[in-house]
Amino acid sequence: MKNTFGNSLTVTLFGESHGDYIGAVIDGIAPGITVDHAYICARLALRRPSGRISTARVEADEYKIVSGEYMGKTTGTPLTILIPNTNKKSGDYKNIALTPRPGHADYAAECKYHGFQDPRGGGHFSGRITAALVAAGAVISSALISKGIRIGTHISSIGEVSDRAFGELYDDIAELNSKPFPTLSTEAGDEMRRVIEAAAADGDSVGGVLETAVIGVPCGVGEPWFDSAESMLAHGLFSIPGIKGVEFGAGFGISRLRGSEANDAFTFDGDDNVITKTNNNGGITNGMPIIFRCAVKPTPSIYKEQDSVCLDTRECVKLAIEGRHDPAIIHRARAVVDAVAAIAIADMLTARFGTDYLAEEDF
Repeated sequence: MKNTFGNSLTVTLFGESHGDYIGAVIDGIAPGITVDHAYICARLALRRPSGRISTARVEADEYKIVSGEYMGKTTGTPLTILIPNTNKKSGDYKNIALTPRPGHADYAAECKYHGFQDPRGGGHFSGRITAALVAAGAVISSALISKGIRIGTHISSIGEVSDRAFGELYDDIAELNSKPFPTLSTEAGDEMRRVIEAAAADGDSVGGVLETAVIGVPCGVGEPWFDSAESMLAHGLFSIPGIKGVEFGAGFGISRLRGSEANDAFTFDGDDNVITKTNNNGGITNGMPIIFRCAVKPTPSIYKEQDSVCLDTRECVKLAIEGRHDPAIIHRARAVVDAVAAIAIADMLTARFGTDYLAEEDF
């Protein structure tokens, strides 16, 4: 029963979608890091539903830190974040306890927990739990920013609509982190919204691709094999509900290149620093930006009638889902991807340089 990610710096998630609280515990974090509450609130706001392209369930996410913070700084002991669930309609889920929803974890949860799981809103498997993940990631991300490490994610595509590619990364990341709908092109963003709204009007949902850039990570972070930078990031990213694919750099496209095209040749920049001429490999910590993409599946909760089974009577049945659901989660998921990337990178930095690396002072 593992709900903890990380080796040197860990994050443990707890709670259920319709329980009293969800939350996270950060352990192994350096003492003396400023807890920027305005920044945490801003990151939670980027994950929060918005208008017709999101669920009608809107939580205030009025979190509180109940341990690990004193006088606005981390103490170095476990930092615990609690977020109350206040906008619950558990009756919407009374018919799914024994009728698993296609695309959800309902059936797997029944098998794993033998019927003792909380089924309301997906319970512990719900995307609601990612709010705690975003809050924990915000604490860690602000420490990374103080070290010159920045993370930004945009919606690369939804259906046939594509955003422009990353350009000047520092500026693009700054722009994305101030946008509620994360596209670099306003026109692409408007068209993507129309695609989502059309799916919602049809009682259906859509997915898409997120692209993330991480700048400022020093060379040599990550271990040679099972805890490589790509391994750790992929592990965390695949733990996010709805992520069905992860690729780094040129991704699957690199398989169509020859070695002479795929290799990232070394050179020097104007300040005599080693850089690469290209970034096809994208996930190796050689000092170049880490670029990766995540495939986000269409939201499984749709209003169209679907085939399912009754686990009690052992009959095939038709299932029509009720309640409040997102026609797309991709615009909200970007905040979760940013949070997971921050946690994975901070864990690797802590393993490489020690716990106090992220501290604001030298001890």
